[in-house]
Amino acid sequence: MNLLVFEYASAMGIKDPALTAEGKAMLRGLTCDLECIPASYLISKHIDAIEGSECQPIIIGETVEDWISSNISNFDYCLPVAPEEDFILCGLTRLIEKNGVRVIGSDSDAVRICSDKYLTYNLLKDKVPTIPTYRIPWDEVELHARNISHNKVVKPADGVSCSAVQVVDSETSFKDAATRVRAVSSLPYFLMQDYVEGTSASVSLISNGKEALPLSLNQQNISHQDGIMDYNGGKVPLSHPMENEAIAVAKTAVESINGLKGYVGVDLILGEEEVHLVEINSRITTPYVALRNMLNFNLGEAVVNAVVHGELPGKFVLEREIEIQKKDNRLHLKVIN
Repeated sequence: MNLLVFEYASAMGIKDPALTAEGKAMLRGLTCDLECIPASYLISKHIDAIEGSECQPIIIGETVEDWISSNISNFDYCLPVAPEEDFILCGLTRLIEKNGVRVIGSDSDAVRICSDKYLTYNLLKDKVPTIPTYRIPWDEVELHARNISHNKVVKPADGVSCSAVQVVDSETSFKDAATRVRAVSSLPYFLMQDYVEGTSASVSLISNGKEALPLSLNQQNISHQDGIMDYNGGKVPLSHPMENEAIAVAKTAVESINGLKGYVGVDLILGEEEVHLVEINSRITTPYVALRNMLNFNLGEAVVNAVVHGELPGKFVLEREIEIQKKDNRLHLKVIN
């Protein structure tokens, strides 16, 4: 198998540690897991190669898009990790598909749906419990701002992590939040959701395109500062009274979108009596870096087998409990149990 792996920020040479800490950790985990294939991976000439991996680095000095356009046809398979923001992941996936290379991940149409959270909401609102979501065009900001009287969540439709996500409760805070969103999103609209109390969580799954296998329920540590949300890590796995319901919602959601394959992350809010789906990430997500150290099988190899052969792992165990700490723009793993 001739497999190429890349993580967008490290392949592009982005040096801002606030943006690259999670991406570099995911790439390191993938390249270590895929030594058995083995795989090659892209790395910018401005970024140090991954230590501790026998996968072959391909050092590039151009954009990922330009390199893919000229060279991807030399590979049989490609596993991309990239942000949904500005539909970067969707565009790269389509480019890889266009060149006749099989993606170890979701189809571009499925990525497009998951990249726009309003499309995800419309597709799934009658299938799983979702949070009421409203699409706000930029020319209607003043109109909606006047009607804000209690907590709402404002976010980009194509956002990544907690970028520009804010809880608002007044006309002023709504307008300020809209301004923050406009700075990070090029879409002609943004989203407003009802605010739902509960525990922020995610479910990690592997899908073969027909059946999704939940691997773990994960805690997300989300801080609130003046209404602005920030992701600070989490814990794998999370024990919660609504665990079974959360896993069922995530599984149904993934299996309801045609073309979702490989590793998928589903974000949820766990209330006392109900679970609400927030969004779906059609790519490797941060809990991967912990999960790969906890499962009694090779997670990277399992992702490849799910897409290429349609095979999902059988019985498995999570052998420890790991906390993911994001401090000083670095990602740390701490074994708790």
